[in-house]
Amino acid sequence: MDSFAEPRRPIDNTISLADVRAQVHKLEEDLREKNIPVSGRIIQVCHYLPVTCAFFRRPSPDEILSPPATPPAKAADIPPSPVEAQQDESALPAPKDAAPNKSQQQWSLAVRYGHSAMVSGIDSLAATHEQIVIGWTGDIQASPNAVPPLATAVTSDPSSPPTGKVDTSSLSDEDKKELEAMLEDYRSRDEPENGKKIHYVPVWLDDKDAHGHYDGYCKQTLWPLFHYLLWQDVATEYASADAHWAPYAAVNAAFARRVAEVYRPGDLIWIHDYHLLLVPSLLRQSLPEAAVGLFVHTPFPSSEVFRCLPRRKEILDGMLGANLICFQTYSYSRHFTSSCVRVCGYEVTSGGGIDVQGHVTAIGYCPVGVDADRVAKDTLRPGIQPKLDALRALYEGKKIIVGRDKLDVVKGVVQKLRAFEKLLQDYPQWIGNVVLIQVTSPALTDSPKLERQVSELVAHINGEYGSLDFIPVHHYHQTIKKDEFYALLSVADLGVITPLRDGMNTTSMEFVISQERTKKSPLILSEFMGISSTMTEALQINPWNMSEVAAAMHRGLTMSEEEKVRRHQQLYKTVTTHTSQTWAAMLAKKLLERLGSQNMARQTPFIPKGQLEQHYLKAKKRLFLFDYDGTLAPIVKVPSAAVPSKETLQALEALTADPKNVVYIISGRDGEFLEQHLGHIKNLGMSAEHGGFIREPGESTWRNFTESLDMSWMSEVLEIFKYYTERTTGSHIEVKKSSITWHYRSADPEWGLFQCHQCQDLLENNLARKRPIEVLVGKKNLEVRPLAVNKGEIVKRILYFNPDAEFIFCAGDDKTDEDMFRALLLFPQGATGQSAKARLDPPLSVTLLAGSKEDAEKYAPVELAIEPEAVFTTAVGHSSKRTLAAWHVTTPEEVVEHMLHLVRVANEQEQQSSSL
Repeated sequence: MDSFAEPRRPIDNTISLADVRAQVHKLEEDLREKNIPVSGRIIQVCHYLPVTCAFFRRPSPDEILSPPATPPAKAADIPPSPVEAQQDESALPAPKDAAPNKSQQQWSLAVRYGHSAMVSGIDSLAATHEQIVIGWTGDIQASPNAVPPLATAVTSDPSSPPTGKVDTSSLSDEDKKELEAMLEDYRSRDEPENGKKIHYVPVWLDDKDAHGHYDGYCKQTLWPLFHYLLWQDVATEYASADAHWAPYAAVNAAFARRVAEVYRPGDLIWIHDYHLLLVPSLLRQSLPEAAVGLFVHTPFPSSEVFRCLPRRKEILDGMLGANLICFQTYSYSRHFTSSCVRVCGYEVTSGGGIDVQGHVTAIGYCPVGVDADRVAKDTLRPGIQPKLDALRALYEGKKIIVGRDKLDVVKGVVQKLRAFEKLLQDYPQWIGNVVLIQVTSPALTDSPKLERQVSELVAHINGEYGSLDFIPVHHYHQTIKKDEFYALLSVADLGVITPLRDGMNTTSMEFVISQERTKKSPLILSEFMGISSTMTEALQINPWNMSEVAAAMHRGLTMSEEEKVRRHQQLYKTVTTHTSQTWAAMLAKKLLERLGSQNMARQTPFIPKGQLEQHYLKAKKRLFLFDYDGTLAPIVKVPSAAVPSKETLQALEALTADPKNVVYIISGRDGEFLEQHLGHIKNLGMSAEHGGFIREPGESTWRNFTESLDMSWMSEVLEIFKYYTERTTGSHIEVKKSSITWHYRSADPEWGLFQCHQCQDLLENNLARKRPIEVLVGKKNLEVRPLAVNKGEIVKRILYFNPDAEFIFCAGDDKTDEDMFRALLLFPQGATGQSAKARLDPPLSVTLLAGSKEDAEKYAPVELAIEPEAVFTTAVGHSSKRTLAAWHVTTPEEVVEHMLHLVRVANEQEQQSSSL
């Protein structure tokens, strides 16, 4: 997916779970045939385990005291209530031979509610894959049997654990192992009966870190930012956006260590949501071969909002450790890509991925759904129909608008109430004929100010438009039971869900399923919800526009039956097709596709210093071939500032001083730049403009390979580059004798990148098809050069004239350097030892400078003395970058360090030989 050029794809309602699972199975079989390990396991990394834990330590025998004698009971004048009588019966002592009851166990487990879509999706994957769910235990509750009873107050400091909980530090290793053993036997109610095992693995966190991470950085910094709120908008006092970074980083590190403990080669790893954004990068360091996916369940803000985050680069780099990052919608993925370009200056590949030092992270989107089958079954619960009939009787003759939200600032409850007031104001015929039933469940963090604002607004509307026999707004600030919830959704004449920002909203999908058996009523959705992009048949509105929302309410209440049915059928098909089960299977499919891609096929190992040293010392003649920018000097914003360091000059001078060494700089720079900074090194050979020119070691003149080539295409390319330069502020054109380059280092990196894609497409699909040229995308530049001239041809020329070389070290960092690595693929795969011989035909870079055809024919093939183990092609960058090189180093400094090391060991050997 090209995030910059390709519009979002329409929702596919023909997809089926069986089809996706068949595709997953086919991908796994194909990977096994390619000898790529596939374990059949998926590691799901979530903030919480879907289980709550309560603890009560068993007393030791010597801690059990004899109870005092029981005084005789006195008859009471007032008989006990039925509830008290039932409690008294349950409190009777068990017979001596009865089995121990649950109160004697140290641990008790229960279902954790919340994140139902994610959990049901994970559970459904057990039908095809063994899974490991890794998550925090959450606060460990003190069992009600604990004596003395503990207080249940919550402290105001988010970095401190709530009181009334069991402190994790008080648990022994035996206690923890006992819980882990219980979790190993735990099965959720939604696991397939004949499915594969789901293992639940707890992450043990320090309580202070756990709450600084969740209540602090997640809820006070990331959650507001991702919902377009800055910290001063959600805090009355000064709030630091960086105060809880340390616990956030510590918890992410703990999760990464836990994943590494259970990982096996071939596992798929999926990390869920904004709580764990640093884990992908940490896993990339410890498990470079692992297939890691990250799914972000929340919205992702535009780059203009995201760049306000103090730790913005750390968060982006943490996420980009994944092989694949998925979002709810196309727009969220677009915002993320834009942030990577604008904040970090990273490149976007032609396929829409983000390139970070050669490691390419794919970007995608995949909407989450609900467990449609379970919701449909829940709507048939026997307790629903009586409540449904009661609601119909209570509001007989009136239209019912239903809303259900958390009482959270981003859920738009205040705006919804004001829009309902606008409905009664603009359409007075609805006064007395419509009611709004708004249920607000308590949020994780109470907001007394918001609660008071909602209550005052409800009272105002009821006072202004109500009467003794009519109350227009019924507001219930409470958590309602499942039967009441589905009865409310089923009886509604209109559903109104209008958050200011939201990722996936399950209520909207539950509303559609509930309406299937009743009225098929329409639904109003905020356009700022992630789910709105898939539920296109809903009435979509801007929740800030009160008149628009009021008009949509009126339209929904007066909609014809035919339109209701048509819209409902489309929505119902979407909701029952794109379920949580399909979402989970799609994630597995997408990550398997990445596992089979070329970017994931091979991790380049770090260059072995001992092996390098061994072959260097025994060789009688050695070749050193270096790129310049990104290899001997780091990439900088201003190209003219990329001057060689003192250590680089020292290393080059030392290497060229040894008569056994032949050293070349093979760069895209022009000859003037190379002579200015490196021309004083006498025995250094140079090639400029990507192989267009060459200056042999010890010589002062340059030889031009393009003299005999048709270069008339340069004027056409120049006109195209001028057009895009005028449209891109800060860009410029560099015209060389053998090539022409457009640098798009724009003040707006995203716009520069977009223009680059447009320009590249025009050149490749029009001019390059008619002319002998090729188009290369570099770091912030687009270069056009003749096909016959490249770095690979220069390497072949050097090797042709130095066939007795017994050691080759070639280093480069970008796509143009892959031509050098390709030229050094001299042996068939697997060839080793002295028996493997290479032969080199006269390269084009030799015959082009030969003059006449007769002179060119004088050159014959040569036998090379090099052995396969003595060729050290080395890519500079991440180990997962796509390259033909056999080895890698991470930075230009490491290239220089290896050069200096070779010089030192050679000098030491020479000194030892002379002393003997």
